[in-house]
Amino acid sequence: MPCARAGSGCACCAVIGRRGAARAAAPAPASPGAVGVLRARARPGMCRDDRLGPAPAPAPAPAPAAVLQITRMHFQWDWLCLGVLIISSVTAGIENEENLDADVEVENFDKQSQEADVDREKSSIEVVYQTPKPTGEVYFTETFDEGLSGWVLSVTLKEDMDDNVAKYDGRWEVEELKENAVPGDKGLVLKSVAKYHAISAMLTKAFFFDDKPLIVQYEVNFQKGIDCGGAYIKLLSSSNDLNLEYFFDKTPYTIMFGPDKCGEDYKLHFIFRHKNPKTGEYDEKHAERPDVDLKKFYLDKKTHLYTLVLKPDDTFEILIDQTVVSKGNLLENMIPPVNPSKEIEDPTDKKPDDWDERPKIPDPNAVKPDDWDEDEPAKIEDPDAVKPEGWLDDEPQYVPDPNARKPKDWDEEMDGEWEAPQIPNPKCETAPGCGEWVHPMKNNPKYKGKWRAPMIDNPNYQGIWSPRKIPNPDYFEDLHPFKMTTVSAIGLELWSMTSDIYFDNFIICSEKEVADRWAADSWGLKKLVASANEPGMFSQLVTAAEEHPWLWVLYILTLALPVGLSVLFCWPGKKSDEYIDFKKTDASKQITKEELKEETEEFEDDELEEEKENEDTGEDERREMEETKRELIKDTKKMGREAPVSEDEGEGGEDIYDDEEENEVPDEEENEIADGSQEGDRLNKSDSEDEKLVCLKHFRSTHWSSCACHSLKESLSRLRVLFNVTLTPFHVKLSRKLPCMRLHCFSTKIFY
Repeated sequence: MPCARAGSGCACCAVIGRRGAARAAAPAPASPGAVGVLRARARPGMCRDDRLGPAPAPAPAPAPAAVLQITRMHFQWDWLCLGVLIISSVTAGIENEENLDADVEVENFDKQSQEADVDREKSSIEVVYQTPKPTGEVYFTETFDEGLSGWVLSVTLKEDMDDNVAKYDGRWEVEELKENAVPGDKGLVLKSVAKYHAISAMLTKAFFFDDKPLIVQYEVNFQKGIDCGGAYIKLLSSSNDLNLEYFFDKTPYTIMFGPDKCGEDYKLHFIFRHKNPKTGEYDEKHAERPDVDLKKFYLDKKTHLYTLVLKPDDTFEILIDQTVVSKGNLLENMIPPVNPSKEIEDPTDKKPDDWDERPKIPDPNAVKPDDWDEDEPAKIEDPDAVKPEGWLDDEPQYVPDPNARKPKDWDEEMDGEWEAPQIPNPKCETAPGCGEWVHPMKNNPKYKGKWRAPMIDNPNYQGIWSPRKIPNPDYFEDLHPFKMTTVSAIGLELWSMTSDIYFDNFIICSEKEVADRWAADSWGLKKLVASANEPGMFSQLVTAAEEHPWLWVLYILTLALPVGLSVLFCWPGKKSDEYIDFKKTDASKQITKEELKEETEEFEDDELEEEKENEDTGEDERREMEETKRELIKDTKKMGREAPVSEDEGEGGEDIYDDEEENEVPDEEENEIADGSQEGDRLNKSDSEDEKLVCLKHFRSTHWSSCACHSLKESLSRLRVLFNVTLTPFHVKLSRKLPCMRLHCFSTKIFY
């Protein structure tokens, strides 16, 4: 029930009755402008009922707590969104500065090493290429910048194949990269599809496997991806009869290294041919597969650097783009092992006829049940099924295509009589079915299948038989498999279903620093150009979505989620109907003297019950409670005498609160009231003509048993939190006197 009079400094009206219980159940914090009003003490004659006279400007009632909580959440989200926008702006500025710094670093590098021209629109970088030079001892280098000088094309044929297919007639070219090319930097390119290619060159000097590491390094770019084909190299073994013009797949090699792919099998070969010291025969030993995913190196159409490092301590490392992808030991990580096992299974040993390897056997004592019928079928016709209405029994499911025509080159003598292809009968499209209708099949409830005896543990089980072991007659032990056959040439013998495989910058040496410097002067430059021409994030996302269309859904959800949340929490929302209804001024209802008297009597009865419940309290506490109760009853009776008359007593009745003074207010309370009023007047100076009066409304139940009993101190603390009320010493003193009290606002003097 709102205050009826504004501008008078009133803090609260009179008693809240049952009629205002529903609206008073959820009080909410008052506005800052009303704080002073709440702190001001109630004075006689400050409030009156709306029915007794018009009010200058009724004050709006407090908003519900839930509505104000939502409003506060919106306010917090507004600040959150503003903070996110500020952080995003600052981050974007930092990224722009970083991009500018990166551009400056690239430009400085290009000015020192080569002349550069960065063009954002063309997304390319132009450099002046210089052929790399080795900085230490090397056994072979090749950049192909001077063509195929020193390389020999094979003119032989593959064995055991037709001459037309077995030719090594695949075409090789020396040209620049198709994408991210460095002007002047050329490489060897495999140009033919589904043909055999073979080309080789002699090393500058042969490599002997003694006390120096072997490092093999080169670049590969699958410019069109790769469907099926290899890009590996072979280090050919030294021999007196080595002729590069007859280099083919059976030419002896010492090491084969490089990428290979067919179907979805992505390989990175490292194979070496090991000589058996007993028989003199050579066996291929394959390194274990790397644990990393190699797929991206075959499909990203970028130039990758492949490196093999073999050390005299029989260890090896395989690197891609100067990152180790596999490493191991020649004695432990090769398949099959270099050294055979000391023992082998005896090939002459035979399993005994009575050897029982069965861990389980059918129970010989089991008997098939009498009601087990093995002849029952698994499916039977459903006798309850009924042919659907409209079933076309006379129409076939398929009919000859009326639009089909016999081909002109059809020879009935050779091909037989021509018949039009069958198509679904168009008349059956709108019907439940066509052709002869038969009952559908259903599961046979009597079906049990073929009876089998249950399995039990085999009492005669002897385990899995294996032949006995005998010493391996071919056993040998090679403790240093690094001691391989001398290498004197390098060759590429390949077959591919994809063209434009690019090779460049071969180097064979013994020092890792030399290989790294060679890579920095060659592959490092390609990497720099490719990075400068790398498409933006948006282009990469679009390209990925083109390859995987389902990514579009992920993109849309990723963009829609933050936008939706921003609109939900940052966009101003409409005020709820509950808030609008609550802001409407409620007409104050008149409280007659009879109703006030009834409330007073109920209050007295309740206080008597409270007195009985607190009989165990101390004598001093009871005296204080009785004294306080007498004050409350006295104030209530006084308010009853001051209650306004009903409408039947006349419309012109004056407000009795304006004519009477409350003489029983202690001096201390009068001082507190004066101080509170002054503070309220000061805080509400701007609204002195139209004070916002806030009336407390509390839930009033018809039955005391359903009312919540709270400590008055706790209740006053709730009032302070809800209405931002400053508690006076009077409130604190009163809370100590009354440990438990139901809130009914019988006296404005208690709460304000």
